[in-house]
Amino acid sequence: MQPTIAVKPLVLSLILAGAAFATQAKPLEISVYNPGATSLFPVSSELITGDKEAVLIDAQFEKKDANALINMIKKSGKTLTTIYISHGDPDFYFGLDTLLAAYPQAKVVATQPTVAHIKATQQAKLQYWGPLMKDQAPAKVITPDVLSGNEIVLEGQKLIIQDLDSASPDRTYVWIPSLKAVVGGVLVSANQHIWTADTQTKASRENWIMALDRMQALHPETVVPGHYLGTAPKGDAAIVFSRDYLKKFEQILSTNKNSQAVIHEMKKAYPTLKDAESLELSAKVNTGEMKW
Repeated sequence: MQPTIAVKPLVLSLILAGAAFATQAKPLEISVYNPGATSLFPVSSELITGDKEAVLIDAQFEKKDANALINMIKKSGKTLTTIYISHGDPDFYFGLDTLLAAYPQAKVVATQPTVAHIKATQQAKLQYWGPLMKDQAPAKVITPDVLSGNEIVLEGQKLIIQDLDSASPDRTYVWIPSLKAVVGGVLVSANQHIWTADTQTKASRENWIMALDRMQALHPETVVPGHYLGTAPKGDAAIVFSRDYLKKFEQILSTNKNSQAVIHEMKKAYPTLKDAESLELSAKVNTGEMKW
C-alpha cells in the first residue's frame, strides 16, 4: 500500500502542473492601423490577437481604410470574434458595413452611452459626411449591440473598458492589463491639435484631464492615441502631451475671449502641431462664436 500512497501525490502534482501549463494563455499582441494624412481622419484601430482569435477595436471611417483592416485581419490568420466600437463619432464606426461584409460572424458591441450617442447622431452624420466621402461612405450605418458589463475576454485575457462610471461615461478607453496597454477612445491624441469642440464647458474639460490622470495612474507601457499624425510617441508621452495641451488651452481660453486670440496663442505655444483646422473650429465653439 505504501508505494501506491507515495506515488499518488506525485501523479497529482504532475497532472496539476500539466493543467497549469495548458491553461497558460499565449501573450496577446497589438497591431495598429492609422491612415494618417491619407484619410479625412487619422483615427486609430487596433487588432488584438491571441493564439487563434482576434478582437478589433474600432472600424475606421472610410471604406478604403476598412478594407485595409480586412487585409490586416487576413494577414494575422486569426478568427475575428468581436468588433468593439470605443466612441460614438463616425470615424470610429462608419467602416462597419465593409467589415461585416467580410466577417458576418463577428459580434459588434459598444458601451450603452456609445450606442446611445450613435443612435442619436448617425443619420445627421451620414447626411453631412456622405456627400463629402462620395464612394468612401458606408452603404448603410451599423449600430453596435450594447456590451454586457465592462469587459471583453479574448482567450482568457481581459480587455477592460475604463471610466464607464466617470462623469463622462461616453468618453472611455480600453485597458489591456496583460500588455499594460491603453487603446481606443478620444481622450489621447498626438502630433496634432486636439479637438475640443465636443467639450464646451470647463467642467467637461476638467473631467477629461482627470480621466488622463487616472489613465496614467495605470502605468501603461503602451498608449495608442485615438488620433495621431506621424509616428505615435512611446510610453505614456501621448497622455502627458494631451493633458498639457488641455491645460494650456484652458489657461489661454480663460484670458482670451476672442477665438483669433486663442488660436494665435495656441499656435505660439505649439508651433509644430498639425491639424490647425481642429484648433480653429474648437476655438470658435469654445468662445461662443460658433454653434456645434
